[in-house]
Amino acid sequence: MSRILLVDDEANLRRLVRLLLEEEGHSVSEAGSLLETRESLETEIPDLVVTDQKLGDGEGLDVLDGVRRADGTVPVLMLSAFASVELAVRALRQGAFDVIPKPFDPEGLKAAVRRALAHGGLLRENRRLKDEAGRAARDRDLLGNSGKMLQLLDAIERVAPTHATVLISGETGTGKELVARAIHARSLRSSGPFVALNCAAMPETLLESELFGHEKGAFTGADRARPGLFETAHGGTLFLDEAGEMPPTLQAKLLRVLVDGQVLRVGSRTTRKVDVRVLAATHRNLEERVQEGLFREDLYYRLAVFPLRVPPLRERMEDLPLLVAHFLAKASQEMGFPTRGLGDGALERLSAYSFPGNVRELRNLIERACILATGEVIGPEDFPLGGVFAPKAKGVEAYVESLPPTLELPVVIADLEWALLERALAQSGGVQAEAARRLGISRSDLHYKVKRRVRES
Repeated sequence: MSRILLVDDEANLRRLVRLLLEEEGHSVSEAGSLLETRESLETEIPDLVVTDQKLGDGEGLDVLDGVRRADGTVPVLMLSAFASVELAVRALRQGAFDVIPKPFDPEGLKAAVRRALAHGGLLRENRRLKDEAGRAARDRDLLGNSGKMLQLLDAIERVAPTHATVLISGETGTGKELVARAIHARSLRSSGPFVALNCAAMPETLLESELFGHEKGAFTGADRARPGLFETAHGGTLFLDEAGEMPPTLQAKLLRVLVDGQVLRVGSRTTRKVDVRVLAATHRNLEERVQEGLFREDLYYRLAVFPLRVPPLRERMEDLPLLVAHFLAKASQEMGFPTRGLGDGALERLSAYSFPGNVRELRNLIERACILATGEVIGPEDFPLGGVFAPKAKGVEAYVESLPPTLELPVVIADLEWALLERALAQSGGVQAEAARRLGISRSDLHYKVKRRVRES
């Protein structure tokens, strides 16, 4: 039995339509005005709404708008004594299932109701499957029962249905993209595209074209026009990983898009309107980069409308057994190995490790252990990490002991940093990109440090 809300300001017509629908076995409630319709939708969401186009305090299009806001899966049939092509087009564009002219054929109305209810059932089933997929994705990839993970998951649930820009911070390997995907899956844009870009993975000229697109002939090799990722993500979510590495000129262009929602392709003079939610991630402290002049303050506040921090694994080690069990099962399934468990001492050995590579490193360790293990149980010996578990501070301690006791900490740090920079530049033949890779920093960071040292010397 389906629940149908019948909206008409003529009591006699409501009675007639109600009888027709009850003959089909439906439960029918009535509303005689737009106000009554809104009150009814606040107490119960029906399976179908049948509404007249002309009401005493509004129109059927107003009813349609209210229904779409309450629940986008509820189909709306509109009755109209003044049906026209223009009205039908407007109603269908706003989401009506069909427009039926008055006077209507009773059997034709019944058939239209059956089709609308079937359509609504498909929409609800599709939404249910998407919700389950979103929950499954979160439960599969963002595992954890620790306090910090539960706080993170709660924050995701709260911010996902909004349109807020989110800045996701956390160390490398903590799962920042997984957080972004979980937000998208639970957002009102979940049916739209999710587009991801690593801002640190390409030079400035290519990054601009990748983000904003280009016109034919805009630069050498641009043999055809190409939309950027903002246009590709229209109606969905654009995830900017390592947004802190974006060059200053592109930071200004990104800010403009966030402010007015328009992109300008390289080589074009015409802007294009885009509807995109931006999620950004960084492993750096953007507030410090703002103070250093490496990141725009106004862009930072635009991105950090809702900041989220993904905790490193060492801060939630109580989740380790759950994560290990998950990665063991996943590795066994993907690699075709028999399901293995951990032997005595294996979990203890992992628990003593600080995991600088976080969850990503744990996953890699488990996969490697599954390959190397010869039995059904993985022991401590199946983690061939050599001295990775041993303290690595002996060389540092010797260096510290060799320093004069009166040296100031800023001076020591500055000199050590410059020595490392010089060595990396020498080893890379002066190629800054390669030196930055060796040091584990961005090229812009290296350039800034070198300029600062030259300026201070």
